[in-house]
Order: sequence, then structure tokens, then C-alpha cells
Amino acid sequence: MFGFFKNRRRRRLRAGPFPDTWVRILEKNVPYYRHLPEEDRHELRQHVQVFLGEKHFEGCRGVHITDEIRVTVAGQACVLLLHRETDYFPSLVTILVYPSAFVVKTVVQSHETFAVHGEEEREGEAWQRGVVVLAWDSVHEGFRHPHDGDNVILHEFAHQLDLQGGDAEGFPPDVPAALRRRWGQVLSAAYEALCDDVDRGRPGVLNPYGATNPAEFFAVVTECFFECPRDLRRAHPDLYDVFRAYYRQDPEALYELWKGAH
Repeated sequence: MFGFFKNRRRRRLRAGPFPDTWVRILEKNVPYYRHLPEEDRHELRQHVQVFLGEKHFEGCRGVHITDEIRVTVAGQACVLLLHRETDYFPSLVTILVYPSAFVVKTVVQSHETFAVHGEEEREGEAWQRGVVVLAWDSVHEGFRHPHDGDNVILHEFAHQLDLQGGDAEGFPPDVPAALRRRWGQVLSAAYEALCDDVDRGRPGVLNPYGATNPAEFFAVVTECFFECPRDLRRAHPDLYDVFRAYYRQDPEALYELWKGAH
């Protein structure tokens, strides 16, 4: 019964008007939107309407939540939902927006008997307890440099996809059954290769931060897949192929088609 009412509410949200001012925000602040065919743009706008109807935004350290912030975050996040059955990041409730990088308390377990406490500056976080935290200046950098493989919204919302199963492990629960075996094989091999490259100081296409753990690897590859698809496909064709199957999108072909038309 709950699912019936949820789906009915979402149909109503999708059918509502999409303000012209929101369209201009997507065109300006979501570079990927500009490359999409009109059918996909329409789908993305519908996802944005549901996202904004269900998620709560809260400004921190003086940030005033505007339509620009809401639509920019929703548009970038919903890129990950195109062409797929989705429940709109079901564990996510609130997006906290800071003006710039924020400091978090950290605890590192050094031995069984004691832990090291410290602080760390971050541009974004995804919490298992229904929260994404973003630094707005980092979001700005993301859409000002759309092909550098560094996008805090794509990164943190990839974590949200991963967290749907509980813990973030780099293996989202919505990976299709037919893809799961190859996903595990390809990502494990690519992760180990990245760790080896980082240990040896060899630069590559992927951000070295992806060597932190498999969850960060999944998020880093997601950024690269959407922002630097040609480089990813050339360097890691198997990795590109499984991400194309998972996200049901082909950013490299999309960019090439767009460039051919312009």
C-alpha cells in the first residue's frame, strides 16, 4: 500500500510544470545536461522534480538555500539515475550545504588498545544515516571544469548508490544479476592495479584517491566515467564497459555525437 501512494506521488511530481529558471540552471550548472538528447533531458527533468519533492536541503555556516543550489545538486545527482529503475537514493533524507570545505573529526584505530583522534578537511561526505554533505565552492569547481574527472556531487551520490545495501563496499546492490560476476572480476582487478600504480608512483587516468578502498574506487571511477569517458575507455576498456552496462549510458558516444552536431 505504501508503494502505491509513493508511486502516485512521484507520478504527480513528474507531471508538474518545470520552471524555465530551473532549465537555465541545468543548462548552466549541469554540463552533462547540455549533451543529452531531448528525450533524456526530459527524463532528467522529471527525476529532478521527484528528487526536489522528496529530499530536504539545509544550509550550514551561513549558506542560504536557493533554487540554484537545489536544482544544481539534484540535476548532477540524477544524472546517475537516467535509464534505470530507481528509488531515488532511498536512504537519503537531507543534503547539508557548506560554503566551503568543512572539518570533520576522525578516529583511526591504530591498535586494539587505543585509537588516534584527529581532524580532516573535506569537500563532501555521504553518510549511511541519510545525509550527504557538500561544499558549495567545490560544487562550483565541478561544473566549471566538467572534464577533469573531479565532481563532488557525482562522487558522493555514487556512494549513496553503494549505501543502498547498508555498508559502502564498491558493489551497489542494484548491479544487475547478469553483470554481478563480471563486475566483481573487473573492478577487483582494476582496483588492485590502481593500488599498485599508487604504490609505485605511476600516474594514470584515475584519481589516486580511488586506491583508498573499494567504495572510494567505485565513486572515483563514476566521476571519471561521466567526465573523462574517452580516457577511461582507452586506459581501462573493461572497466568502462561494465560501468556503461551499470549506468546504461555511454558518455563517450554522447560527447562525440554532440561534438559532431556542433
